[in-house]
Amino acid sequence: MMEDYVLELIRDGRRVDGRKLDELRPVKVETGIIKRAEGSAKVSLGDTVVLVGVKLDIGEPFPDTPNQGILITNAEFSPIASPDFESGPPGEDAIELARVVDRGIREGKIIDFEKLCIKEGEKVWMVFIDIHVLNHKGNLVDASALAAMAALLDAKFPKYDPEKDELDRETLEGKLPINHKVVTVTLAKLNGKMLVDPIVDEEKVAEATLTIGVKEDGKVSSMQKSGGRGWFSYDEVSKAIDLAISKSKELLKHLE
Repeated sequence: MMEDYVLELIRDGRRVDGRKLDELRPVKVETGIIKRAEGSAKVSLGDTVVLVGVKLDIGEPFPDTPNQGILITNAEFSPIASPDFESGPPGEDAIELARVVDRGIREGKIIDFEKLCIKEGEKVWMVFIDIHVLNHKGNLVDASALAAMAALLDAKFPKYDPEKDELDRETLEGKLPINHKVVTVTLAKLNGKMLVDPIVDEEKVAEATLTIGVKEDGKVSSMQKSGGRGWFSYDEVSKAIDLAISKSKELLKHLE
């Protein structure tokens, strides 16, 4: 069975695709992919391909944050991306993916939400991040987080006429107020060993995974454990953080 083969290789410090345990797959980032979006990016992480679009609109702020803009993140798993995906409304996996990417952006204070306020209590900019999985070969979180960050950096405001309360989406001006860059690094635990950027076959047999958000200054902004069977000891978490900080530098280079 494939599962047994994967675990046997990991036991010997090897992987199905020949990588080292701490080695990322090749990364490619392209921006400006969706012409009708205010910002967009396509990321290939090995054979995993994710497309992210950013749309900007104007709406009312939340009552508890009247002077701050709004962030809404959604993810869509198309059946063409994997035989495991089904058509219909977002399932639990899609919802979790969107939440993890959203949390990394919020906790990292990536966007200066106060600068998205047009009129306190009445009008603010709303940032919509839409994640579309084009090909699923593992580690959707890191690919999606990188694509979301690249799309946010690519995004520009559509021209707003406050007197007419209208948006001119044909005219883009000014970048989003971005304070920091953040990427995530996901580690999977198999046979007591940790490996970065797991592919699908490794995810299926992983005891647990840990996704760590890291900013450009090397500070950890978020952590998310997935998988119910396994756990991470204090020493394993400490090692995972060090590894994530190291690997984040490789991912951040693709945002320059």
